[in-house]
Amino acid sequence: MIKAVLRGLAAALVVLSTTISSPAHAAETLPLLDAVNSLSVGTESRDGYTRESFRHWNAGTNPTDGCHTRAEVLIHEALEPPTVGANCRLEGGRWLSYYDGVSQTSASGLDIDHMVPLAEAWDSGASAWTAQRREQYANDQGHEASLVAVTARSNRSKADQDPAQWLPPAADAHCRYAAEWVATKLRWGLAADELELGALRELGGACPGQTVAYELAP
Repeated sequence: MIKAVLRGLAAALVVLSTTISSPAHAAETLPLLDAVNSLSVGTESRDGYTRESFRHWNAGTNPTDGCHTRAEVLIHEALEPPTVGANCRLEGGRWLSYYDGVSQTSASGLDIDHMVPLAEAWDSGASAWTAQRREQYANDQGHEASLVAVTARSNRSKADQDPAQWLPPAADAHCRYAAEWVATKLRWGLAADELELGALRELGGACPGQTVAYELAP
């Protein structure tokens, strides 16, 4: 009887150990066209949307460093790191805005773009999320593609448009942009409408060597 109990406990420990050591969300890498075809199709609705539905910027990944999400992304993406002063004031540094290929040496000339804009995320499924999950989305530093430092001009030109309506001015950025857009939608389980899917499929055909890497958001 005792041996049977011990065997049962040992088996339970093996199962528990396997569960703990296994990743909760395995990373996926797919060819761009396959990733596009993995998106769910949906009808978008902006009913009830306000930008305030997505709290940003919050205290970032390190609430004790005095830098909010915007500053943390700028520090992370800098090609030449800025000096971080009191109250996380950034001086100097250099960035490359891949949307338009422009080099920028002032943090104030950059916007942090949500790869899939907040309004588009709302249209595509985020309207059903809790306020906490929308905050997580708006401050997502768990995936390189989610937030990107770009020139204010290119970000404001993009606004809340999807790839059927807007692509980066730099033509050589289109494949990367499509991959990062799709990765963000897959990461957060967001849908795409028919026009958007059509544009993404065209990009998938034009970018045969492009892959999409993503991991489901926690």
